[in-house]
Order: sequence, then C-alpha cells, then structure tokens
Amino acid sequence: MSGGQGGDAGIRIEQVEPGSKGVDRFIALPYRLHQGDPNWVPPLFMERQETLSPKTNPYFLHADVMYFLALRGARVVGRISAQIDRSGLDIRKDATGHFGLLAAEDDQAVVDALFEAAADWLRAKGMVHMVGPFNLSINEETGLLVDGWDRPPMLMMGHDLAYLGPRIEAAGLVKAKDVYAYLYDIEQDLPAGVRQMIDRPLPANLRLRMLDMKRYEEDLGHVTSIFNNAWSGNWGFVPLSEAETKQMAKSLKLLINPKLAWIAEVDDKPVAFGVCLPNLNEAIADLGGKLFPFGIIKLLWRLKVAGVKTARVPLMGVRRDVGGWLQAILPFLVVDRMRLEARKLGYEWIELSWILEDNRPMRRMIEAIGSERYKTYRLYERAL
Repeated sequence: MSGGQGGDAGIRIEQVEPGSKGVDRFIALPYRLHQGDPNWVPPLFMERQETLSPKTNPYFLHADVMYFLALRGARVVGRISAQIDRSGLDIRKDATGHFGLLAAEDDQAVVDALFEAAADWLRAKGMVHMVGPFNLSINEETGLLVDGWDRPPMLMMGHDLAYLGPRIEAAGLVKAKDVYAYLYDIEQDLPAGVRQMIDRPLPANLRLRMLDMKRYEEDLGHVTSIFNNAWSGNWGFVPLSEAETKQMAKSLKLLINPKLAWIAEVDDKPVAFGVCLPNLNEAIADLGGKLFPFGIIKLLWRLKVAGVKTARVPLMGVRRDVGGWLQAILPFLVVDRMRLEARKLGYEWIELSWILEDNRPMRRMIEAIGSERYKTYRLYERAL
C-alpha cells in the first residue's frame, strides 16, 4: 500500500485480549507484510502463540498487556502491543509503559492510529511515558531494526521493514537508545594482545567448566543469578524471575549444547557465564512458520545432524562484585571457550547481541576480538 498521511476515518482499531481467538490474526500480519523479503525468517507460528499467551509466557505474571489491530474494512493493516511491566516499575518507579510487536502497512495514518491506541491504553493506567519496541519484554526481542537489513536476523532478534523507523518518528516518537548486534568470525584466532592476556597462568581458585546437564536446572539458576547481578545497573533492566528461569530452562533444552555454555567459578562460586545457542532461524528459514507435517523432522535434522553454521550469544555476564583483573579477563576467557568448542562443532559465525550503544566496556571487549557491528536496533520514546 502507498504511504498515506494524516488521519483516516476508514481505519478502525480493535482491541485484542491476550489469550483470545483474535491473537492468531495479530500473529499472522507480518507473514503477509514480509512476503518477498529474502531476509525475513518466518517465525514458528506455534512459538508465537506460546510467547503471546498468558498461559505459557510467565512474563504475564508481572505485566499487564493489551494487543491492538488496525483494520480498514475487514483487512488487517497494522498491529501493536501495549504493556506495563510491574517488575521494571518496582525498580524505577517512573510510570513508564512499553509498546511492541509493531507491524503495519506503509501508511502513516495506520501507524499514527496504532500509537494513539497504545498511548491511550497506557495513559488510562497511569503511565506518563512510553518506550519500545519490546516484544514483549526487554529480556525477549528488543528494538526496531534500523540498519542491517541485508542479512537475516538470528535467534530471538527482529527484522523490521525499512519504512517503519521513519513512520515511528513521524508519529512523534524520538530515539531513546540504540542496541547493537556484532558478528564474530570464529575461524579467526583472538588478537595477539588478547591471547597473551588470557594465556597467562590463571589463579588456582578459578575454574571454567561447561554447563552440567545432570544439574541443568541448578546451573540455569546460577546463570540467572549472575545475569540479574551483572545487568542490574543497565538501562531498562528487568530481572528474570524464577518462573521465567524455569520457562527458559524448558524452552532451551532442545537447543542448548553444554559445550557451548560455560560457567566460571571462583572458590567454587559461579561468577561469570556465557551461553551460545545454535541459530534456530537458520534451521527454520524455509519452513514458512509451520512445524507440521514435515517441519519438525527438518528442524531436528538440521539442529542435531546436518548442523547449522551460525549461532548467537544471547546471555553473558560477570558478577559486579568480581573485581580487578578478573572482571576484565573473564569475558574473554568465556568467549574463547565457546569459540573453540563452536569451531569443533562446525560453526563459522557467532552473533554477540544485543549490546547497548553506551555499554563501552562490553563494546570494547567485543570489538577487541575482531567482531563487526552489523545490525542496529533502535528504542523509541514519547511522553504521554
């Protein structure tokens, strides 16, 4: 559709309750909008249903959520979510609500109507500020792609149509923050300076080990504890809850390979970790969002037998109370262990994401190992 401007009486906004039958129409829109986009990966429809349902996503235990559809006649022309994450408000008490899951035809009137619907809903619940997109949580998919459309997104990363950023800005939102995705060629050894630093003798009380599948849930608990500590001072931080940790453990069990998940311990206390996951998007790119009747066989074959060549590190952190030299060296040690094991398993490229634009220490570390910043995702904000 060509880009319209201004208000449009032909647009009708429909509110869709999470868990209702209308959610399938909400999920379906991007599959139509992205037809012909060679770099869009159709998500598994079943996975989208689970993510957007209060019955299966523990995010809803600490959040209020509403979905909105924009229709012109019977045709769905746009969608957006509005959500209030009470865990975040407990930390910041700033009356900030979120929006997310934005998809729309290239029509300013549609985008304007969607944002007004989300803003009205948030305002009615006492919010004075709106930030997004978060799909649905900052710990799930974050930001709108504004640079890097030439390559497909990796696991749990978005891929948005290029016109959406300008449409969002025309709707009165401004940049709040950028987050980056880096691509790392693991065939390359670490630079000499980094290699010299991590090859020196390590303290006797420091141990690096793989994730123990016999203690899988316990180790995922350690990962969550370190993550919540390491990220606690970051912009927009929301802690992972116990219920979300259990859900993460369940959902990752098929994907996770203990050789690609490392924990560092000091005096037997877990203090740092890194988790690298096979890029599910590479395995499902041609399934059209469907696992049945044959998609599940293809997926399992590719993940377990044929293998994929790309992977993503979505989780990494070092506890804040680890000081001095260890604080600096532990990320390099963990990345190097994951890199070496990933090479043995046939991987070629790893994405390190997402990284806040002003997280200078992490960016310096990632750039020091030779990674290329290849995608930018933007968070937008607006006063209500």
